[in-house]
Amino acid sequence: MSIQEIPTLRLERELADGGAELIVGFDEVGRGSLAGPVMVGAAMIRARDLPSLDVPDGVADSKMLTERRREAIYDELKSWCAAWAVGSASNEEIDAWGISHALGVAALRALAEAERKLGLADGPIDAGGTQAVRVAGILDGPNDYITKTLDTFDAPDVPAPARITTLVKADRHCATVATAAVIAKVTRDRLMVDLARSHPEWAAYEWEHNKGYGSAAHRAAIAELGPTPLHRVSWKLT
Repeated sequence: MSIQEIPTLRLERELADGGAELIVGFDEVGRGSLAGPVMVGAAMIRARDLPSLDVPDGVADSKMLTERRREAIYDELKSWCAAWAVGSASNEEIDAWGISHALGVAALRALAEAERKLGLADGPIDAGGTQAVRVAGILDGPNDYITKTLDTFDAPDVPAPARITTLVKADRHCATVATAAVIAKVTRDRLMVDLARSHPEWAAYEWEHNKGYGSAAHRAAIAELGPTPLHRVSWKLT
């Protein structure tokens, strides 16, 4: 039986020691889904809070937690952050842009919302015309799709761009990323369940169970009934 890793704040403290005033963990959910949006969670903490900040009880890689456990700690994790947000890119945006760019836009939407919750939109501006606060981001995985998307035509305005550090399995090692992962997962799961319940005509796709991923029942329904307006039609659906 494997021992579940407990995320720490070690990397967050390293980034704070390097001058970051805000540290934000990012994680995605819905990348491999056949239907619905992709979402990126952002969990932000203040560097000045780190000396007294503890890792939330029960936080872990969202994939290691049961759905019931994620729901149980969801509100606590939101309260633990200085600010949090979940950015979304729709199935139509995924079809138009590709998944990597859609993830970048979703992440920047989350970052902009989290920063505005802290009032950064009205904060001091430096001589270069950007926000004077220094923000560091930790992104789960090897690919920095956030920096690539910044300042592209589709990207939202972000009060203070984050300097991104990528880390494979950051959701297992970093408390902010693990927190973002759970918040994003619960948010998207709830959305897919709500869509299933509000559209009984789509019952055959069983989104309340598979959350839009390619289960056997979901693929069989697509083969029989075709895609809905929420399917990613540029993907291989059957």
